[in-house]
Amino acid sequence: MQVLVTSDLIDQLLRETTQAHPQECCGILLGEGTRIAAISPARNVHPAPQTHFEIDPQALVDAHRATRAGGPHVVGYYHSHPHGPAEPSATDRAEAAHDGAIWAIVTGAGDVTFWRDDESGFVALPYSRDDG
Repeated sequence: MQVLVTSDLIDQLLRETTQAHPQECCGILLGEGTRIAAISPARNVHPAPQTHFEIDPQALVDAHRATRAGGPHVVGYYHSHPHGPAEPSATDRAEAAHDGAIWAIVTGAGDVTFWRDDESGFVALPYSRDDG
């Protein structure tokens, strides 16, 4: 299974990470299946945003309402690791819903990775840029 993204979307994720530094940025991935068409940045409401993230619950509610109204589907979530690797942390693994969502993790060094959060844990997903 391969994630499809555009170069513009990767650039947006990197900008979000840079703008939020030294805090973690976070938001919602929108699209269909494994094709991510857009991101919806959200406020990080975690009390320790330098090392953790929590997507603003209202942003989640709004995104799911938009999906039900015919808008883009919520396919997953993204967040940054300003000082860590582009892989799920112990906290990510402990707090994940194991619901099949796609997670993007972006580092302060400019690395972007994608993961499927399924019942067995996180599985790395390759991605390709679909600029056509």
